[in-house]
Amino acid sequence: MSYHIYGIGNALVDKEFEVDDAFFADTGIEKGMMTLIEEDQLASMLETLTNRYGLKKRACCGSAANTVIGASHFGAKTFYTCNVANDEAGDFYMADMKAAGVDTNLGDDRDTGVTGKCLVMVTPDAERTMNTYLGITSELHSEHINEDALAKSEYAYIEGYLVTSEPSRAAAIQVRELARKHNVKVAMTFSDPAMVQFFKDGINEMIGDGVDLLFCNEQEAKLFADSDDLDTAIEAIKRIAKTFAITLGAEGALAWDGQTLHKVAPNEVTALDSNGAGDMFAGAFLYAITQGHDFPAAGRLASLASAKVVSQFGPRLEAEQHEPMKSVL
Repeated sequence: MSYHIYGIGNALVDKEFEVDDAFFADTGIEKGMMTLIEEDQLASMLETLTNRYGLKKRACCGSAANTVIGASHFGAKTFYTCNVANDEAGDFYMADMKAAGVDTNLGDDRDTGVTGKCLVMVTPDAERTMNTYLGITSELHSEHINEDALAKSEYAYIEGYLVTSEPSRAAAIQVRELARKHNVKVAMTFSDPAMVQFFKDGINEMIGDGVDLLFCNEQEAKLFADSDDLDTAIEAIKRIAKTFAITLGAEGALAWDGQTLHKVAPNEVTALDSNGAGDMFAGAFLYAITQGHDFPAAGRLASLASAKVVSQFGPRLEAEQHEPMKSVL
């Protein structure tokens, strides 16, 4: 086997800003959700945010990208399929992935267009709100898939955000089907409550006959189950996933290994920025189980790693922050 994790997801360059709640009242943006916007809206919003608050951080991101980079920094061998343009942001993205030790499908033959961008607005309560212009990542096609790398992986990891465009949803479904063909386990994340709320039919298409491992938060699980009751949501998730992890914010998480529902204890932190917390949870969890650790151990590492992410700005940790955390395994 060449890779522990083969990820597929949107490729976005994040620009992160610290804002106040008044900003959402002024602009009519829905707080705490990911909203898709057009390129002209992105330019206007970027100018407003930069003038009013100043840019805090720039990073190559995307939900699954954050996950595979986190796993890679822990020591997993990872591959990422995505689509960026032949532009400055695309160059930045490719260099960032390479620096993180992630193999990709990207080369010098990238298409002309605009690399996707995401404006991340973080409020004092650490809530993250995103406005996303997908750009060329909405044209993530099946030809971007590297079947050879996928066939030599332990897990395929599919990002829920891919549901928002027809080509990328089809590519996600193809990754699941190719994984089945090559006896590769399928993991998936719902990514965001809006994906479950507004694209549920597409999410169900991507799930197909079920996945081996699902990651979601409590809100997403309840939306999927059409219920405010967590126990009902857990039973609904059991019908589509052999195993799963449901994050509960400050309450920790729950991890179902197929037989036992394990409670994962939270780590006490002062939250500054929740952006990337779920992505890091999945990356740390996948790293641990692909190294032979059980779900309680994977949960401990994932809980600690996601707590570290929310205690600082940006969706990821520095490379050197990962190794010391492995002591909890």
